[in-house]
Parts: sequence; C-alpha cells; structure tokens
Amino acid sequence: MGDKSPSTECPYCQQAMTVSRMTCHTCGIAVEAAFPTARLANLPTEHQRFIEIFVLASGSLKEMAEKTGVSYPTVRSRLDKVIAALRNEIGKDQQAKGSILDAVNEGKLSVEAAAKLIKGI
Repeated sequence: MGDKSPSTECPYCQQAMTVSRMTCHTCGIAVEAAFPTARLANLPTEHQRFIEIFVLASGSLKEMAEKTGVSYPTVRSRLDKVIAALRNEIGKDQQAKGSILDAVNEGKLSVEAAAKLIKGI
C-alpha cells in the first residue's frame, strides 16, 4: 500500500513500541505520556497490511490469493498468523486489566485510579 506511516516495531528487537510524545506542529507544545494504542497498531506491519488487503477484498481469501498471486493455503496460513497475533494482543489487555483489579483488591490502588488505567488500555 502507499502508506508512509512509521513502523510500530522496534528496529532493534522487533517488539512493539509505544507512543510516548505528541507535539503540536503549530505552537510547538509537546506532551509526554504513555499513550494507549489500538490493538491493531501493535501488530507487526506485515499483519496490518494483510488486514488492509483482507478488508479491501471483502474478506474473501480466494480473491486475496488471486490478487496477490499466492496460493489459497498460503493466504489462509497468513490469516491464521494474524488471528493468533491479535488474540495475543487481546490477551495482553485482559492480563493488564486483571492485574489492575488485583491491585484494587489488595488495597494497593484506588478504584478511581484503576478506572483511569483501565480506560487507557
């Protein structure tokens, strides 16, 4: 695709990077924080591209195979890899929410602070 957005993968270890700084290009004000990212943005770039093609092909693996010139089993295998990666991302969110709730139960975190953290996930 013609997308020129930067990769969300670390060029050194290939793990997901997070957004930590936003800057206004008009006035130059910058804010640094641990900004939440969408689950799809945390997937490797190749998986994101696959999802784009999948959607543009109306979810037809047969059409994807024809347009990309690869076999149907190869497209199906790639879809299975994307599904596994997305399930892994969803699992990370669930683990984070569980850890936050555990901290509330143990009295280490207030309900209000936990709500803010969970909204950011």
